[in-house]
Amino acid sequence: MTIEDLVGEYNILGGNQDAEQHSYKGKLILSLDLNSRIIAKWTINNTQQQTGTGFFKNNILVINFKYVGEDQNIYKGVVVYQCIGKDILDGFWSEKHGNPLFLGEERCFRIKTNAVPLN
Repeated sequence: MTIEDLVGEYNILGGNQDAEQHSYKGKLILSLDLNSRIIAKWTINNTQQQTGTGFFKNNILVINFKYVGEDQNIYKGVVVYQCIGKDILDGFWSEKHGNPLFLGEERCFRIKTNAVPLN
């Protein structure tokens, strides 16, 4: 797999970094910058926007992310995805101020578009 294979849109299912693992859904968009580094944009539960940058090696994708919380504070963390083929990312994550006893979990499934062939 190459880093270019990861570019695209994914549906996500996740659990938060807490004892109850409160679940969430969302969307992840992966693109590349001019230096072939990953640019990530998450939309969680249709409301929360998160952004990040990362790198890829040996089918492992690592992204440092940040977002503005409801309290207007900036929260930061890191997510590590194991790339299970080109269509599934299986990850875990942690925020700096999250509960250190737990990790968040996230699974991403590529959104496939049905391209119509041109005649």
